[in-house]
Amino acid sequence: MKQNKWLAPVMAVALLGVFLGSMGSQVVAVNAVPTVTRVSEVPIPEVPAQVKTARENGVITAEEWSTYYPEVYASHMANADNNPQPRVAYPEQDPNIQVLYQGMAFSFDYTEAIGHSYTLEDIAETTRPHKLANCLTCKTADYTALVNKLGTEAYSLPFEDVVQQMSETVSCYNCHGNTPGTIVIESDYMANAMGDEMTAGTVDAINVSCAQCHIEYYFDPATKATSVPYDSPDNFDPDSILAYYNEMGFVDFTNENTGVGMIKVQHPEFETYTGAGSVHSGTFNCADCHMGVDYTKKGTPFVSHEFTSPLDNEALVQSNCAQCHANLKADVEKIQKEITEKETQVSDLLVELNSKLADAVASGSLSEAELAKLRQLDRDAQFYWDFVYVENSEGAHNSKLSRECLGKAETLAKEALALL
Repeated sequence: MKQNKWLAPVMAVALLGVFLGSMGSQVVAVNAVPTVTRVSEVPIPEVPAQVKTARENGVITAEEWSTYYPEVYASHMANADNNPQPRVAYPEQDPNIQVLYQGMAFSFDYTEAIGHSYTLEDIAETTRPHKLANCLTCKTADYTALVNKLGTEAYSLPFEDVVQQMSETVSCYNCHGNTPGTIVIESDYMANAMGDEMTAGTVDAINVSCAQCHIEYYFDPATKATSVPYDSPDNFDPDSILAYYNEMGFVDFTNENTGVGMIKVQHPEFETYTGAGSVHSGTFNCADCHMGVDYTKKGTPFVSHEFTSPLDNEALVQSNCAQCHANLKADVEKIQKEITEKETQVSDLLVELNSKLADAVASGSLSEAELAKLRQLDRDAQFYWDFVYVENSEGAHNSKLSRECLGKAETLAKEALALL
């Protein structure tokens, strides 16, 4: 049973969550509320007496909260509009990953991200195999609650048995538990990873709340538990993460061409945005940029729970971004174009390395020591490239860190190619 759950009273942090918004008919409109554009500026509403005592077991669904928070619920349901069709199939768009991910299912089934409303539907439709329930970690509030009830045992349960019990997608419980007005880090792996930094208030709880899903993680080889490769904010940079994996000898998959035991990086938005070089993380949190502020018919501001790009939040752009960006969209597009082009250049190098290393393995022309060195260079180079490739902002969250990672990947790949 998890004991390390971390709770943050909303008075101590910027607001986030389904419960931190309009009370609809349950609350008197705030008089003379100034126009606000930042989530952290939204007045904290009083929690209705009827919901102060939360259910002790299970998950209170978003629909059940809708009576008390109708506007917030409506914005949450608007996430159903984030349903790109047809979805981009990355193995077709970027054929290099068919080679670089060979030996795992991402080489043939890796599609464009879809909205939170479709997490359960998405995992049901994927052709990537999922034998254990641990792959439900970021897909449903019901599974998070199950882990909190059963502990580590829940991670190794059969997928097919557990998924039949799941009905609520990513929802209120993931960020708030069943506690209105409070941010609750429900996932044990994040609470443990942040440790004392959480209680000390040196880490933004909003960012950590989002990081429960938008993070680099792995499944513990022994327990199958969802885990993160660090135990404090001091060592979640890419160099430290790679060192962590190398020290434990962790392997996500083995490339069939080269015999290299690879790390498959998973969407490290949290580590990228809050990492060294970020020019915004000290000022804005995830909710400020991706949620935004809306107003009830009475003029009371509330936190919108429709997750969007900040480029689509005109109030935020005009009141905040425009102070530094004359044209934010153009600035972002420039960064993303640069990073995407560099990703392709580096992946071309990695494919070349894969081919030549595979030939060397097949020919038996290299000693075991030479092969071990080349395989380590290949593994490390692909890790740094993948850290950028799978991060959803394409460099916009932290262009400095993205450039550095791609530069390291390029250097390592060229070193290996020179040896070959």
